[in-house]
Amino acid sequence: MERSERGPRIIDMAERKLVGMRMTMSLAEHRVGELWRRFMPRRKEVTNALGNDRISVAIYGSDFFADLQPMRTFERWATVEVPDFANVPAGMETLIVHGGRYAAFHYRGPSTDNSIFRHIHGTWLPGSAYALDDRPHFEVLGDRYRNNDPTSEEEIWIPIRPK
Repeated sequence: MERSERGPRIIDMAERKLVGMRMTMSLAEHRVGELWRRFMPRRKEVTNALGNDRISVAIYGSDFFADLQPMRTFERWATVEVPDFANVPAGMETLIVHGGRYAAFHYRGPSTDNSIFRHIHGTWLPGSAYALDDRPHFEVLGDRYRNNDPTSEEEIWIPIRPK
């Protein structure tokens, strides 16, 4: 795992409109690869996408992290950002991620290395002036993202609020 020693950027994000596909899964039965294999061949059908970034969204229940259990389910989305919902391809859905404060962590390393999440939730968050907020979490997968490649880069966005 490689991360900036400066810590995350704190961002007051505006609302984001997303189009994509979703699945319910758990940490024990993590099917995110299956979801992206379904979405990627159809990604270009979203003709009004804002750029090339893909956005991987996780929607957890409000008590998900308070009582972390490997079989507890959550919703995972494979999406792209759009300016509006004028062109939603058949078989895809819309998602609005409401604006708010996020901690955005730059991560470089393979997507299978979960140590960045242990660092965020076990070290950075408890030592920060913030608490986890009950809004979607997401990763921005840009042009430097390479699945399971040690040189892959992405941004991990965690919803936060003042403690």
